[in-house]
Amino acid sequence: MDSIQDISNFSTTKKTYVTIGTFDGVHFGHQKIIEKLVLEAKKAKKKSVLLTFFPHPRMVLQKDNSLELINTIEERAELLKKTGLDYLIIHPFSKEFSRMTALEFVRDILVNQLNISKLIIGYDHHFGKNREGNIVQLTEYSHLYDFTVEEIPAQDIDDVSVSSTKVRRALTEGNLKTANNYLGYNFMLTGTVVNGKQLGGKIGFPTANIDVKENYKLIPKTGVYVVQSIIENKTVFGMMNIGNRPTVDGTHQTIEVHFFDFNKDLYNKILTIELLYFLRDEKKFSSIKTLIEQIKTDEKTARIYIKNNL
Repeated sequence: MDSIQDISNFSTTKKTYVTIGTFDGVHFGHQKIIEKLVLEAKKAKKKSVLLTFFPHPRMVLQKDNSLELINTIEERAELLKKTGLDYLIIHPFSKEFSRMTALEFVRDILVNQLNISKLIIGYDHHFGKNREGNIVQLTEYSHLYDFTVEEIPAQDIDDVSVSSTKVRRALTEGNLKTANNYLGYNFMLTGTVVNGKQLGGKIGFPTANIDVKENYKLIPKTGVYVVQSIIENKTVFGMMNIGNRPTVDGTHQTIEVHFFDFNKDLYNKILTIELLYFLRDEKKFSSIKTLIEQIKTDEKTARIYIKNNL
C-alpha cells in the first residue's frame, strides 16, 4: 500500500475504486467496506483507494477539543496497510476544503484527481459544503461523470453491530474484551518512554512511563491491564496501570507499564502497547506494603491469563 499525504500528490492513469471516510478504529464495520472495495477493484483490474482526512472535521469546524479518537493517524495508517489497499490518501482537512461544494468535490477530487471508476460508501454518507452531498446527488453526478456508486446498506453494517461510538464507550467503561471484539484487533496506545519518578523501581516493579503526545487519542478507563508489546522484534508481556496513583498521592494521570522478565533501557523509545485484558480498577491502598502485595497478586493473575489465553 502506498500512503500519500495530500491528494494533490496523487495521480494515476489507471481507473480507481474509491471509498471515503474517517475510518476511526478501522473496526469490523470499516473492514467490511474496505474488504469489498479491495476485492471488487482486483476483479475489475482497477486500483483501490481509501481517501481519509486529518485532522478530524470536528476538530477544525467545531474546534472540538473534547473529541477522542480510537486511533492516532499513524496507527490508522498502520492498520489500513494490512487490508490490501493499493493507496491510502490522507488529505489535510481545513476550513477552505470544507467549503468545497458537493459538485466541486465530485468533479475536482473524485473525477479529475482520483480518476474514479466506482465509489463504494457506507450508509447515509454525506460530503461537501454543509454536508449537502448525499447518495442522491452522488448518483446524479455519477451519470454525468461516468462512474458508478454503491452504498453499503444499513442492514449490512448493522449486522456487524459495530460503530466507533460503541468502541469508545466500551473502552471508557473498561469493557476491553467487547472493544477488542468490535475492533478485530487489540486496542493500542503508542507513545514515547519518558522519565518518571521511578517509584516502581523502588518497590521492585520498574515501569516504563508512556507519553502519548496526541491529545485527541482516547485513553481507556483507569485501572490495571494485561498488555503486550513488540520490543526488538520480540513479544514482551506485562501489566499496565492507567491512573493517578492515589496511594502515593499522584496529581496527574500516568500510563506505566511493568514488563515481565525484561530488563533493558527503554528511555526515549517509541512503543506500541496492546491492551489484552482488564484486570481491575485503580484504587487507593492503605499503605505501600498493601500496594506491593496487590501488584504481586496482579502479576500472578496476569501471568495465568497469558498462559491460558495466548
